[in-house]
Amino acid sequence: MIELQLDEIARLCPGRLDRAAGAEVATGVEIDSRRVGPGDLFVAIRGGVDYVGAALERGAAATLVPDDAFAAMAALGRAVRDLAQARVVGITGSTGKTSTKDILAALCRPHLRTVAAEQSHNNEIGLPLTLTRIELDTELAITEMGSRGPGQIRDLCRIARPHLAVITKLGPAHLELFGTVEGVVAAESEIIGELPSRGVAVVPTDEPLLERHLGRADIDVVRYGPGGDVELLAFDSDEFARLTVNAFGERAELEFSFRSRHNATNALAALAAYRALGLPLGEVQRGAMNVSLSRWREEELPLPGGGLLINDCYNANPVSMEAALGHLAFRAQSRRRVAVLGDMAELGPEADAYHGEIGRAAARAGVDVLIGLGPLSRGYLEGAEGVATRLWYPTVEEGMASVHATVRPGDCVLVKGSRSMGLEAVAEALAAVPA
Repeated sequence: MIELQLDEIARLCPGRLDRAAGAEVATGVEIDSRRVGPGDLFVAIRGGVDYVGAALERGAAATLVPDDAFAAMAALGRAVRDLAQARVVGITGSTGKTSTKDILAALCRPHLRTVAAEQSHNNEIGLPLTLTRIELDTELAITEMGSRGPGQIRDLCRIARPHLAVITKLGPAHLELFGTVEGVVAAESEIIGELPSRGVAVVPTDEPLLERHLGRADIDVVRYGPGGDVELLAFDSDEFARLTVNAFGERAELEFSFRSRHNATNALAALAAYRALGLPLGEVQRGAMNVSLSRWREEELPLPGGGLLINDCYNANPVSMEAALGHLAFRAQSRRRVAVLGDMAELGPEADAYHGEIGRAAARAGVDVLIGLGPLSRGYLEGAEGVATRLWYPTVEEGMASVHATVRPGDCVLVKGSRSMGLEAVAEALAAVPA
């Protein structure tokens, strides 16, 4: 981190600041005491006040128990951002934010000293943490921004002040908060309004609801997708994904370290941002095979009898769920297809209809066994006519034994649901069976 004076931190962040003997500056920020190293500022949020002593023992320059955790983290992020010379990218959207961030970071690292958000650090705590990773020599900071209500993207932008905005796939997510898909699009589009003059917005071509938000004459708009500035001409995948793309009139054949068709769309968004940053298309392959997707996104693990587990349980909405089912069909080949699906949360009054549509998507994907976990997941089964075996359990705990009893050696198994379902427990139990 670009060092901050502790006196300045005390001024910016009301609360209790305890300093180590002789400490005058902080050279890093941590909210997990186990990650604290010499010179760090430990910010005690939630139950962190119990660990201030441990943080000082680990070499923290100071510990902060803030009066307002969100305000304190925002102030720290802004303070570092004000001192930084790095260009800043902000990535938002309904689905694919984290994977697009992972892909873009891999593409840029061979060319620029790059800091990128860890995992899904995209809220009032995670985004400032990303900014506090910026050093004096950092050339690019890639941030992720999640929206859980109108105005949140705007507020995050006013901390990060991105030069370049990337909007990923839009669709029905958090409808309990936004009401309609139009509301979702309006909220995600707040990033457009916060760009500086001569900023760049990277947006999909196939989102008609987005067009009304792209009227600024003082920014550049780059489009990815069919007919866009960056478009996919061909896709193939076995061990790795091979993409043929047209980018601003240049044709390129690229190989990426992921496999899925839907991540090809995320790669187009990343390629558009990469070119908008002025980086050479002819050298993009240097980073393309180094893409490492964040945890619980398309993780593949062997199962007994040549089976395969696709652990995609980080989160789910109708767009990402349908994409994951398509990937299950692609990866299964001749194996039996088993989908273990948890609830999709925060879909509002139309939740039953969305779950039913995903059940129909499962049938179209040739799923042989569909196991629904959670109260809303019953809707999958009601929509999944044609799926041979359909099982439902109101909780993950009640369904765990059935999952084990139903999965056979040689099956290809997808595990996916909203974060609130905790489906990693199912995936970890399946993966624990020796292959």
